Amino acid sequence: MLNQLKLLTAPLITFCLFILATLSIFRLGFTLWQLDHFTSYQDIAMTITSGFRIDLSSIGYLLILPVLTHSVSLHLPKFNKYFRIIFMAYFLIILSAIFLLELATPAFINEYGLRPNRLFIEYLIYPKEVAQMLVNGHWEMLAVVFTAIILISHFIIFPLAKKLANDFTLETKLSSLSKVSTSILIILISAAFARGTFDHRPINPSFVYFSTDPLVNSLTLNSSYSVAHAIKATGNKKSAAKIYGKMDEDKVISIVKNETGLKTENFYNESKPTQAIRQPTYHGKPKNLVIILEESLGAQYVSELGGLELTPNIDKLYNEGWGFKQLYATGTRSVRGVEAIITGFTPTPARAVVKLDKSQKNFFTIANLLKDNGYNTQFIYGGESHFDNMKSFFLGNGFTDIVDFDDIEEPAFVGSWGASDEDLFKQTDKELLKLHEQGKPFFSFIFSSSNHDPFEIPEGVVTPISYTHKQLNEYGEKELLRHQAIQYADYALGEFIGKAKSQPYWQDTVFLIVADHDARVIGKNLVPINNFHIPAVILNSTHLPTKDTRIVSQIDLAPTVLSLVGVANDSPMIGQDLNNENINQRAIMQYASNFAYLTEAGATILRPDKPALGFSYDPTSMSLQPRQSSVQENETALAHALWGSMALKNNWFSYNN
Repeated sequence: MLNQLKLLTAPLITFCLFILATLSIFRLGFTLWQLDHFTSYQDIAMTITSGFRIDLSSIGYLLILPVLTHSVSLHLPKFNKYFRIIFMAYFLIILSAIFLLELATPAFINEYGLRPNRLFIEYLIYPKEVAQMLVNGHWEMLAVVFTAIILISHFIIFPLAKKLANDFTLETKLSSLSKVSTSILIILISAAFARGTFDHRPINPSFVYFSTDPLVNSLTLNSSYSVAHAIKATGNKKSAAKIYGKMDEDKVISIVKNETGLKTENFYNESKPTQAIRQPTYHGKPKNLVIILEESLGAQYVSELGGLELTPNIDKLYNEGWGFKQLYATGTRSVRGVEAIITGFTPTPARAVVKLDKSQKNFFTIANLLKDNGYNTQFIYGGESHFDNMKSFFLGNGFTDIVDFDDIEEPAFVGSWGASDEDLFKQTDKELLKLHEQGKPFFSFIFSSSNHDPFEIPEGVVTPISYTHKQLNEYGEKELLRHQAIQYADYALGEFIGKAKSQPYWQDTVFLIVADHDARVIGKNLVPINNFHIPAVILNSTHLPTKDTRIVSQIDLAPTVLSLVGVANDSPMIGQDLNNENINQRAIMQYASNFAYLTEAGATILRPDKPALGFSYDPTSMSLQPRQSSVQENETALAHALWGSMALKNNWFSYNN
């Protein structure tokens, strides 16, 4: 009987040991590769041991399906050949997926500073754009990964899957009772592995996170688990209260309203707690509004903000308009920038509202508000406007005209993401002239794309800056391509602004130029605040040219430009009108599952299922140093972290015209 039990369990044990060995080897390799992120041998040991727990949990989940199917197959030996096919297909898929995700991890870490997560899944729904980007800009990485997976599949995965499937369908002489008992025991063991703990909640990433470095925490996972957890969290809409902790709804409302700096009488709608009316600072004929969203342009690339000398035109605009020296993005992706600037909505651990089902219609945007104030509203993009669900979201929420790649007249240069920025801005000029001739005020939202991986730009337009030999080695080939793309994006922007100044629409138009987010937001801090620092300049407004050094957020920009164009801001937005000199200086940032609330006193960072941490922040050295945050700071941060999820759940951001 003992030999029969060995026959029954041997393929399962082989499967488990192989996966454990594979994931452990990859984790050790990634740890050695990123050794500078570890401060002690104890941290390395914690990563390996914590990772082992996660791997066991992963194996537990992976075993449940074959074990259940195997339990059935034991009683139907005449169908063994069919079960053998099922088992072989299952093992092939699982083993191939594990290797593919682990092999793709280094490229993902280089770009995002974490293992594959929700972004990995979200990009898969845009195969055309992603395929073009990978082929045009990452073919070497693709070649290495696919060559490796082909070789591994041929020499390891296929033979192993075949052996496991054959062993799994061997007939045994055990009694029916023994078969059932053994199957139940294996199922219980698999379930125990999957749960990973005897606590009241099953294991999740927060159980094994121990570092203030997000990459170190990420390495405790395996990439299959990380992606699977992201899929599960996306399906659950990732409620902030389940991640950061609960707070009474009335208290959240009170704190958030207080931080807007508005008087109590401004709030008038009990069903929408932050719905308030804010009168504009400009009271003349309503002006046009043009917002230019610059792709992936962090402060680190703008010399006016202490970065590299790649953007002479933006530097020049800082001397001509209202430039913000300490503006921070709310997130790390374009849809977060769109969310903050167009809707004034706060970031949440869930996807941006641009992608959520509940916000596809009658959700507040400044386009809705301006449309109801007699404005023509338009979105202009050089690529396919369906990307990141922008077209659907915009058409359902106030934009009446979409201009994208198919509407660009004879583009001179087309890359993976569409027409070049020069082509985009040439078309923009034509569109603004058309809107001007209609005699109505207009709002035009332009989104650039040339500064996007794989950084395809026309040849001979910009001259790369000179680097020392040390800098060339430090940056690497890909980063140097990014620098040239930034130079080109800045050049195209400068050419457009220069031309726009001579056009008839210029006189009556306020321009906001702002980045959506920084590029490669990575670092050793729970939230790399320096990588949320972005440029923004308002041109041609009644506000005197100035360099504003206050700490401000992307969510403050919508209330500010509405004030400058002369439109009453009747909205649920909690951003502040920066025309008011006495604002509460603060910025809000979401980085993976961590949330940061930055003020003059420092940063308060919330983590999943863990206490809040306080830090002082020096924008010059861009360093975070631990400090004790107050109860009030922790509560203010938590209230703003919870606000977005509450607002979505209760329709507090609905737009009723």
